[in-house]
Amino acid sequence: MEIPHSLLQRLKENENTARKFNEIEISILTILNFQDFLERLLFEIRDKFSIGYIWISVIEESDIAKQLHDIQDSELLRTSTAFVRQKKFLSVTNNSKRPLLANKNLDIFHALVPEIPTYEMGSIAIAPITLDGKIIGSINQADKDKTRFEPGIDTSLLEQLALKVSLCLSNVTAHEQLKFLAFHDPLTGLLNRGVMERILEREFQRARRYQIELSLLFLDLDDFKAINDTFGHDNGDRALCHVSDCLSRLKRDSDIVARFAGDEFIVILPSTSKAQAEHYVTRVTTRLESTPLSANETPFYVNLSYGISTVSEKDIDSSKSLLKAADKRLYQAKQSKK
Repeated sequence: MEIPHSLLQRLKENENTARKFNEIEISILTILNFQDFLERLLFEIRDKFSIGYIWISVIEESDIAKQLHDIQDSELLRTSTAFVRQKKFLSVTNNSKRPLLANKNLDIFHALVPEIPTYEMGSIAIAPITLDGKIIGSINQADKDKTRFEPGIDTSLLEQLALKVSLCLSNVTAHEQLKFLAFHDPLTGLLNRGVMERILEREFQRARRYQIELSLLFLDLDDFKAINDTFGHDNGDRALCHVSDCLSRLKRDSDIVARFAGDEFIVILPSTSKAQAEHYVTRVTTRLESTPLSANETPFYVNLSYGISTVSEKDIDSSKSLLKAADKRLYQAKQSKK
């Protein structure tokens, strides 16, 4: 019995489609950072399938949303990523982990579309992606052709791709977390001491070379042990995060805030005089004085002591001596309070 030509053609098309999906999967398997992973994924799908529109929707409350918000230098991701509140996303997709196809009443899907581009959609395919079993967004494709993603079309290969993407995302997320912890303090999210010391050395050499100002601020919390003893270590951690937040919010983009050790913090202030550093720390202490924390409905305040050193001082001949001078003045400030 001769096989109809139309059936042979369909089998050939399916085989070709499966090959393209497999090539996409292979191309993303070894990528271990968010930006390269998502850029490659978007490029490969668009390139291999000549899709009119391809983008990613990310649930705002998901674990990867912050990392994607932090990617500022990718025009592709900026224009091809939509951030959606969880409630809205699950409502649009009916809380399903399986691909969804539609070519009618497409207005309800506009919440999943990035704000910048204007999409002329005749049909749409939405493939939810997960992280550790929880839906965190979707890979979306759309076309002007109403029949491109007509309901009823087999979505098994698209579902398989979404599964592979989800597995890869798990690997990427784990790798990014390890990379973050290598450079950051896990409690506050600030840079850790090792990274701070390398940056301080770089800024010290730059300040000396170009004869520009550089100030260093060494701070620690007053009576931190009393906070832990009175309100518990959880509230002690809250106090540390509160200080971290104030230091970070009030700094300039060029300033570097790091957790040195325990309740001690360092702020590196390039192109900053001692008077300007004093002004910055005054703003920080004022903010702390106006924003008490609360434990069991009992308010408590977080107070700081600090020391400042500058690169222009007579005996400062290295980044280590700059740090040591600020530390000495911090100690003197603590003693004067006692």
